[in-house]
Amino acid sequence: LLALASAAESGSKHPLSLAIVKAAEDEKLEIPEVDQVLTLNGMGVQAMYRNKTLLVGNRRLMEENHIPTKEYDVIEAKWQNKGFTVVWAALGQTVLGLLAIADQVKEESRDVVENLLKQNIDVIMMTGDHPRSAKTIADRIGITHVIAEVLPEGKGVEIKKLQAQGKRVAMVGDGINDAVALTQSDIGIAIGSGSDVAVESADIVLMKDKIEDVWTAVRLSRAVMRNIKQNLFWAFFYNTLGIPIAAGALYLFGGPLLNPIFAGAAMAFSSVSVVSNALRLRYFK
Repeated sequence: LLALASAAESGSKHPLSLAIVKAAEDEKLEIPEVDQVLTLNGMGVQAMYRNKTLLVGNRRLMEENHIPTKEYDVIEAKWQNKGFTVVWAALGQTVLGLLAIADQVKEESRDVVENLLKQNIDVIMMTGDHPRSAKTIADRIGITHVIAEVLPEGKGVEIKKLQAQGKRVAMVGDGINDAVALTQSDIGIAIGSGSDVAVESADIVLMKDKIEDVWTAVRLSRAVMRNIKQNLFWAFFYNTLGIPIAAGALYLFGGPLLNPIFAGAAMAFSSVSVVSNALRLRYFK
C-alpha cells in the first residue's frame, strides 16, 4: 500500500505527498514504476499501474470514480476525530487501504492566533481536509471559524464571500492550491519556503518558515503606518507654521524679514526630523 502510494505521489510537492514518500523511504521500500501520473486538484493523484488505474487521494476522489468506501467509514471517522488527514488508495475499483497522516501543529501557532484575536483580527482556517480533521486541529490552536473541504478554486470564492461582508481579508498560504486565494485577498501573505506560484501571487513574502512571522508582519505594518502618519503631521505642522513666516507675516506685524538662510535651515530640519523618525523602525522587534 505504502509503496504504491509513494509511486503515485513521488512527483508531487504537496506536503501530504512528501510525507508519504518519506514514510516509504524510511521503510526502505522498493517503489514500483507507474506511468501517466496526473494531478487532480483538490482530490489527489491518478496513475497507471499494470494497466490498472491507481488512485491516491481523498474520499471525494473515490466517490468521483464510483469506488465503494462504506466498509472504511468507521476507521476514517476514528482517524479524523484524532486530527489525522486520511488518504485513500485504490487500484482499479478496489480500495487498497487508508493512510493516516498527522498534521504537526507548531507550538507557536496558538500564541500567534491568540495575539491576532487580541487585536480584533478574526482567524479562519480554510482547508481541503474533512471538517472533523480540520476542527480537531483548529481546537488545538484556538481557531473557532473553520471552512473545510474547500477545493483550490473554491478558496477564492470563499474569500469573495468574506469581502462581500465588508471584511478586509489577509490570506496566508504556501502551496499551488493557495494561489487563487492569495490573489483574491486584499493582502496575500506567502511562506517563503512555499511554491513559486504562491510566492508570485502574494503581496508579502515571509522569508522564514515561521508562522510567528505573520504576527510580526502585522505589527510591522502597523508601526510603518503609524510612522507615516507622524511624519505627515510634522511635515504639515512645519509648513503651516513656516510658509506664512517666509511670506512675511512677522514683518506685517512689525517683526523682521527673515534671511533665506533661515528658510533653508528650517527645510533641512524638517527633512532630518522626518528621516530620523523613520529610522526608528530599524529598532523594531
